[in-house]
Amino acid sequence: MCTTPVEVGREEAKGIEMYQKDAVIVGYAETKIVDKSDRDIWELSAEILEKVIIQTGIEKDEIDGLVLSSSMTAAGSVFWSQTNADMLGLDLKFTQTVDIGGCAPLGSVARAVMAVNAGLCTNVLCLFSDTQATEDNRRVRAFQQEWTNSLGYMGPPAAFGFITRRYEHQFGLDYAALGKLAVAQRNHAILNDMAVEKLRKPITVDDYLNSRMIADPIRLLDCVMVCDGASGVLVTSRKNAERKGFSKIVVPIGYGERTNFRASESIIDITDTGHRAAGEAALSQAGVKLSDFGSFHPYDDFIIAIVMQLEMLGFCKPGQGCDYVRERSFSFDGDLPLNTGGGQISAGQCGLAGGGTNLVEAVRQMFGEAGSRQVSDTKTALVTGIGGIPYGRNWATSAVMALTANG
Repeated sequence: MCTTPVEVGREEAKGIEMYQKDAVIVGYAETKIVDKSDRDIWELSAEILEKVIIQTGIEKDEIDGLVLSSSMTAAGSVFWSQTNADMLGLDLKFTQTVDIGGCAPLGSVARAVMAVNAGLCTNVLCLFSDTQATEDNRRVRAFQQEWTNSLGYMGPPAAFGFITRRYEHQFGLDYAALGKLAVAQRNHAILNDMAVEKLRKPITVDDYLNSRMIADPIRLLDCVMVCDGASGVLVTSRKNAERKGFSKIVVPIGYGERTNFRASESIIDITDTGHRAAGEAALSQAGVKLSDFGSFHPYDDFIIAIVMQLEMLGFCKPGQGCDYVRERSFSFDGDLPLNTGGGQISAGQCGLAGGGTNLVEAVRQMFGEAGSRQVSDTKTALVTGIGGIPYGRNWATSAVMALTANG
């Protein structure tokens, strides 16, 4: 009998009680996102460590785990975890670098939770830091140099241009609906002091539609701007959180991750992504419905990715994403608050640490500390990741995490 991707996701979720929900997030931190930093990546990382210590009261010598997202700045380093531990003065029982691109911040939390529940460590700093705009040291040893760059297919805008054009061919595409998402996120960035200043300016749907083409049909206002910055969260055991008397915690209650989705097939539908299976796994573990989430924080390197994730996660059916967008408000006080910090597109993408921006915003909202953009429903949030662009498919890794407050 043939098994569908959704059924596979459902089977994977069976018997997995999101690590028994015994690990919790008790702190978060973020630096100001800048278009080009005058500070070294170590300084940004140290700022995150200091802020987390001040916020939580957990001392540096109590932090015995460190999980990092990979970094364009550190792309040439084969000792990223150990070097970070050394530079930050941390004596660790567990450390790891997670190298699944924009999914790495969510993947870092998932791995920290597993380490805590396995008894390997007690307090884990999940640290996401990158200064790609200032110091990009990557050497992509894959297909690009030989198969794509030589033909002019260079970088994410071209890849997402192909995906967008294919989506439009299959389903039709209302670019004004994409513009509505761009405007909603920009309005949130204006309310976010940590967003890059260059992007904290109002835009309209017409501004979106008239912005210059980058890789037809990808416009300038479809795209993220590479920036520098850092963020992080602190994960500990529920028992330790109770002993320390934390009044605010966020609990990861469901997680799904899929790499190389449908890799065995030579020709696939590139509008069908790994978020379908990853979302099914996360929601099955969490035991909640999409309608339960008080805010949605999708990975947003390009606007079309948001529409596709709405469809893959089940907010609407494939091909109906633009209809769904037209019918709802995505403002922080709307029907489905979306990327309430501005997302990466309007807050700035901190290289491979960029996925941490939306994760930290979700935690901030659930702590009730988002100020003028605070959502009303802080009980649950849904966060996603996208990592890497393979050849001939959509993206390399898809990740989905469900969170609940004080659960």
